[in-house]
Amino acid sequence: MSICKLDFLNLFRISENRSNIFLVLQLHNKSVILQIIFMKRLFYILPILFVALSCSEYQKVLKETEIKPKFDMANTLYAEGIENEKNSKLNKAIKLYEQIEAQLQGKPQAQIVQFNMANALYHAKYYSLSSAKFERFRKAYPTSQKVEEAFFKSAECLYHESPIYSLDQSDTDGAIFRLQSYINEYPEGQYFDEANKYLQELRYKLEQKYYEVAKQYHYTFQYKAAISDFDNYLINYPGSAFKEKAYFYKFESAYLLAINSFQYLIEERLETALTYYDDYIERYPEGEFAEQIKVQKSDIDERLSDIENYTAIQQ
Repeated sequence: MSICKLDFLNLFRISENRSNIFLVLQLHNKSVILQIIFMKRLFYILPILFVALSCSEYQKVLKETEIKPKFDMANTLYAEGIENEKNSKLNKAIKLYEQIEAQLQGKPQAQIVQFNMANALYHAKYYSLSSAKFERFRKAYPTSQKVEEAFFKSAECLYHESPIYSLDQSDTDGAIFRLQSYINEYPEGQYFDEANKYLQELRYKLEQKYYEVAKQYHYTFQYKAAISDFDNYLINYPGSAFKEKAYFYKFESAYLLAINSFQYLIEERLETALTYYDDYIERYPEGEFAEQIKVQKSDIDERLSDIENYTAIQQ
């Protein structure tokens, strides 16, 4: 019989003196400590064993030829992955769905597989793939109760794929088109407010993109290109947050173009700059650039006066 199984009464009985009692107590304490250490290790080992068994079961189902075990496990992993925000479970569900998607074409389960796979990709942040899958689902099942959600999420995925304003904005254009299409389709839809918010953000990004392109022409001394781009910008984005700046830089580009031109072009170009001055000051008499633009306007007036005086002398 081991010492750890003896009660204290027996320990006292088998001990002939105090020193023996002390020794036995020490041995008993050590056995208790060993049991505690064992339990602690077991506490850490059990989850590992559970994961290992789960992985083993997943690998087994993955190699199955039957559809039902794959379908059932994929749905379980999908639900757990969504609830607990576990990408590892979502990725496993996606892999199983991919294996059975083609085999379920034309069957009732196909709708579940297609939506769940698109949504798993969405939650795992595979936005490009998710958008395509949601769009495919929307077209394949136009009467589904999930069709509005699929439409919105296909657009939202494109929103997430939109890059910073300084990069190519093809994805942003696509996202704007899809979000606007959703809003047109569901003017009272569940996701209307969210879609509208995303739409405004993307439009602002485009405005900023084309404003910065025009301003870049201005600061690289390509004044004609700047004037042209600011003109187009003000036509295409009449309600832009950068509208005042666009009017100012359009004027300043014309002003700088004029004073750096050949002599015979200066007068005409200064007159053109004055019309752009009027465009700005009429709209923003107390604007951010009002003081600066008035100084530049005074310079234009002086230059035009000098030209007029010189012409009078020559005649």
